[in-house]
Amino acid sequence: MCPRPTKPRHCCCPFSKRAFKPVGIPMTELRRTVLEADELEALRLCDLEDLTQEEAGKRMGVSRGTVQRIIYSARKKVILAIIEGQALILEPGNTEEKT
Repeated sequence: MCPRPTKPRHCCCPFSKRAFKPVGIPMTELRRTVLEADELEALRLCDLEDLTQEEAGKRMGVSRGTVQRIIYSARKKVILAIIEGQALILEPGNTEEKT
């Protein structure tokens, strides 16, 4: 049985490929953690704009439960990159730009 296809998430956050890394260590020497556009958008909506997970889900076109899973994953990745000194790579995922 195949898993259900991922529903596109609507993202308003301008997203271009970027990386954040510790100072003084070349990128080639760092482990990398990838943060996808939907994870950044969920963090922006819930943590920066103080929306509830339900409100964020409506804006992103997904359920509250999906937002909860996205935020959990995103927060774990961000803290892992900070604590372990990894490069945090921002990449587009299964998203649709929403203006």
